[in-house]
Amino acid sequence: MSHDKKEILQIGKPRILYIGLMYDYGIPKLGYSFEYINLYETLVRSEKYSVSFFPYDVIMRKIGRKKMNVQLLNAIKDFGPDLSFFVLFTDEIMRETIKNITEKSGSITLNWFTDDHWRFQNYSRYWAPLFHWAVTTDSDSVEKYHRIGYHNIIESQWGFNHFIYKHYNIPQDYDVTFIGQVHSDRKNFIDYLYQSGIEVNCWGKGWKNGRLEFNEMVKMFSRSKINLNFTQSSLMFRLKPIIKIFLNRRADNSIHLNNIFNVTRNIADIKNMHKTQIKARIFEITGSGGFLLTQDVAHLTEYFVPGKEIEIFNDADELLEKIKYYLNNDEKRENIRRAGHKRAISEHSFEQRLMNIFYTLGLFNKYDNKN
Repeated sequence: MSHDKKEILQIGKPRILYIGLMYDYGIPKLGYSFEYINLYETLVRSEKYSVSFFPYDVIMRKIGRKKMNVQLLNAIKDFGPDLSFFVLFTDEIMRETIKNITEKSGSITLNWFTDDHWRFQNYSRYWAPLFHWAVTTDSDSVEKYHRIGYHNIIESQWGFNHFIYKHYNIPQDYDVTFIGQVHSDRKNFIDYLYQSGIEVNCWGKGWKNGRLEFNEMVKMFSRSKINLNFTQSSLMFRLKPIIKIFLNRRADNSIHLNNIFNVTRNIADIKNMHKTQIKARIFEITGSGGFLLTQDVAHLTEYFVPGKEIEIFNDADELLEKIKYYLNNDEKRENIRRAGHKRAISEHSFEQRLMNIFYTLGLFNKYDNKN
């Protein structure tokens, strides 16, 4: 896909309009979204760019979807971004709005597709062609993009905002913890550990402890001797995924009935909702200097060395065995923790991810190299 970029000033910083959710799933009571904390906050704090934020969930709640789309077009005209950086949720941003920005604004357009391991067939493949560039965290989807004739696909990965996630030199007063929702086979793993005499403190939607406030979550990574992570997404045969076949919830919490075309696509792709994937939690824990014991997943060894920088398990028995081993081997556990933190800091921050993406786009080509 060709794109004739406008001339960029020699002096200054690339101008980026970040277009994404401010709140988790667009719901204010849930706090800031992962993408806001990690992508937007990294852009702002890095001081390498001139950044403006278009929180479409907040604006849409106030003035509605159509007016929000008009306001986005006006924001593009007023700010004149070199890059319009989207993180779509569902269809809050209209297709014709994106097409207008891509074809007429002179701005490079890019979307970070967050769930290609299960949303490519019923979502990403239809939205990606609207953008000059797309980012995926799913290695297996790169070839899928190529098969539909879309080649401006950038494979990246989750990471962590190193300006916010950090290690705390505090006592490790928890043996084993898990932070995340109750779904898939997570509860089965946790119940098995309890039955085997291992107490696991859990936080997140569905656990009795409830959600953990963000700053406390980051501290918990340091307070825990062992931080667990599971890599399976929501299992397919549950009520919520079934409802999503027929209904679409937008970021303003409005519910809309899917048309027959979308229903058919969703039914065809629901089998992918239980696939394993590399979770952002892997980088959040290691980036915060925590010891990570994670369920194995394809391509993980491209980012960390098991047994040296993180530890992995494949089934409940191996999970139990490794918890017992590392609770009784403080020095080994500490060496892995330190090595994992060093690897995360040196290679896996979102600042590094974004810089690699922006160099691929040629965003810095006409700017002073010092910037």
